Amino acid sequence: MAEDMQINPQRAKQLAENLAIITSRINAANKAGKQVRLVAVSKLKPATDILSLHQPQAPSSQPLHYHFGENYVQELLEKSKLLPRTIRWHFIGGLQSNKCKQLAEQIPNLWCVSGVDSAKKADGLEKGRKALAEARKDGKGEVERLKIMVQVNTSGEESKSGVEPSETIDLCRHIIDNCPHLKLTGLMTIGAIARSQATTPESENEDFITLRETRDKVVKELGWKAEELELSMGMSADFEGAIAMGSDEVRVGSDIFGERPPKKDAVIVEKG
Repeated sequence: MAEDMQINPQRAKQLAENLAIITSRINAANKAGKQVRLVAVSKLKPATDILSLHQPQAPSSQPLHYHFGENYVQELLEKSKLLPRTIRWHFIGGLQSNKCKQLAEQIPNLWCVSGVDSAKKADGLEKGRKALAEARKDGKGEVERLKIMVQVNTSGEESKSGVEPSETIDLCRHIIDNCPHLKLTGLMTIGAIARSQATTPESENEDFITLRETRDKVVKELGWKAEELELSMGMSADFEGAIAMGSDEVRVGSDIFGERPPKKDAVIVEKG
């Protein structure tokens, strides 16, 4: 458990400094002055790294960071059992349909699932969250609806997951109409790597334009306001440009945690 973990003070200091730099860059890019959520992508990094960024720096202080993103279901399941329930987990990787129920049911503090690109996946997450809610009827407290972001394939690449922009409204409606334990909160995209690498705070990324236009069409169809459907776009290479184009959420990993090890070498709890 978290209280048994040994945190390296030098590592914790470095991570806190990295987080502060990213936060400063987000604030500088955020000319509109709206709230931009930073999801620290902690996949393949040890639980101690996450704990050092989340736990209070002093006994009476607030946690430093809440939102952490993971890409692999089994890794997230293991980390969620070890780390505080106050963490707000985001699942941001490619999600297999047969893992959806398990993911939504076994992690009470799973805050959001990004990358939902089919009704089948939404239905699996609905089943899991419903099962968790029913299990909680014994007085352990209500379970919040699980936030969902629909992934849109804005680049048209076959290798990318996501629904086509023209099909986004249908999936959004399915979630709203058929998944009462889920809450549609936004659209997300990853986009083409080449466009990402070419993005600057001053340039406009075509994938970000497409996601924004798709959001505008969806909210018009739903009768919602634009601010009711968030945009999640932007990662380490292009988050400043994404914020300039209206992103409500950015996902940054290596610039906070450093380079990731190969998956086969990753450990959840470091020895010693």
